[in-house]
Amino acid sequence: MGTPQSLVLMTVDCMRADHASFLGYDRPTTPFLATLAAESLVFRNAIVSGAPTYYSFPSMVASRHPLALGRDVVGLAPEEPTIATALAESGYATAAFVAGNPYLTPRFGYDTGFDVFRDFLAAGEGPIPDGLDTPSGMGNARSVSRINRSLAELAHKLGSLGSLYDELYFRYCQRVVASTPQTLDELRRFPAADVIVDQACEWLAGVAGRPFFLWLHFMDPHSPYYPPQEALNLLGYSHVDASQARYLNSYWNRGDLGPNRLRRHREEVIRLYDAGIRWTDAQAARLVDVLRQRGVWENCVLAFTADHGEEFLDHGDRYHAPRKVTEELVHVPLLIRVSGISRTEPVNLPFSLLDLAPTLLEVVDAQVPGSFRGSGRWAQLQNGLSWEQPAIIECVTGCTNPFRMDKRLGARILGVREGRYKLVIDFGNSSEAFFDLESDPAELRPLPPDAEKPVRRRLLERARHHLASSLQSRDPDARLAARLRDLRLEWAN
Repeated sequence: MGTPQSLVLMTVDCMRADHASFLGYDRPTTPFLATLAAESLVFRNAIVSGAPTYYSFPSMVASRHPLALGRDVVGLAPEEPTIATALAESGYATAAFVAGNPYLTPRFGYDTGFDVFRDFLAAGEGPIPDGLDTPSGMGNARSVSRINRSLAELAHKLGSLGSLYDELYFRYCQRVVASTPQTLDELRRFPAADVIVDQACEWLAGVAGRPFFLWLHFMDPHSPYYPPQEALNLLGYSHVDASQARYLNSYWNRGDLGPNRLRRHREEVIRLYDAGIRWTDAQAARLVDVLRQRGVWENCVLAFTADHGEEFLDHGDRYHAPRKVTEELVHVPLLIRVSGISRTEPVNLPFSLLDLAPTLLEVVDAQVPGSFRGSGRWAQLQNGLSWEQPAIIECVTGCTNPFRMDKRLGARILGVREGRYKLVIDFGNSSEAFFDLESDPAELRPLPPDAEKPVRRRLLERARHHLASSLQSRDPDARLAARLRDLRLEWAN
């Protein structure tokens, strides 16, 4: 038996599939990954099992649907088997470097199985306020004084004066109240990808001779969009300075504007977002260079994907709040590089990220935990075989702050995604939408009730089967352990 292969898993927050140049995007956001794609499996229809982060990652690392333990359970259950625990049990050195995402922390169980876990969050950080991923109007500035609040209330009672007041107050906050930033680094909310890769390279220096599992989670494309200046330069946007970037982010975050007015700066905001992707690609290249220098690259599997996408008014909204399962939110990039791989043509079948962890474990010839609900696809991928299972997507609508229990108990949104057709059921308003993604890739024209009845029936049956099996296969011990953990945290606060 040969030396076990090491595994590097790179995940990017908020990265849409259609903004990856290795998947056809016309802006060069991923030139390194584009070169790597020639020797990799490239998945054109990778679909997350939920969005945002707290609904996507249970399936990515523990291969279970996000609501399988109940809508009130977020994150991983204590001692829940994951790709990290499976590899640790196989003798791998394990480390995770997560760029400050508050939902990928020990509180939610993501440190399980890792020898080293760094989330770049201050110890004892409290709950995240509502609106982390949703527009918040004027932010905190409007609460500066009672006078401003009173003026705003009065202006909004006088019709069009309300909009005028909002605009004047926004400009006042931008030009008078806020200090002038000197650099983009001052404004950045999360550690940039180079910081994460620096930590990973330092850790790699201490694991020579052992197979390793390294998970890096990058936040560079996440809002607020403040990419490093070098990333902007790489895309030819050297004219964007810190003040302009702050203005664009503040404008994009306004809750008092509708989609038509927001579109005024949409393309400029997307440029900032794309620069975040470009920086992630550059740092992925740097890490691979280090792996080559250490002589481990040829015995290393690399998987690159995202936890969900990002909306830029595609359906009238911004960011990625759990209110829908549209393609811009659930269709993500996926690339798996295996040394000596024989198949390099793109994989066009829908690939649920529920299947990612078991597939990667199969690639490195490690034992797949019996609790995993996804299927390992490695043999099928090697032999060019297909599979028929659609991707299932689910979330709890409106759960913008999973730190609060009451926010987790909303109605479920369920999506069933095949290659061409997609069914979406919103249990909150008892609605159903059925799309032909071939003729309507933007999901703007739901098919009428009498269209494609056999297909609709098939997807409805798949949805029913998913709901029934989720309840029947629920692990009561894991659910109880997760609820007890939550209660202890609540009592401690």
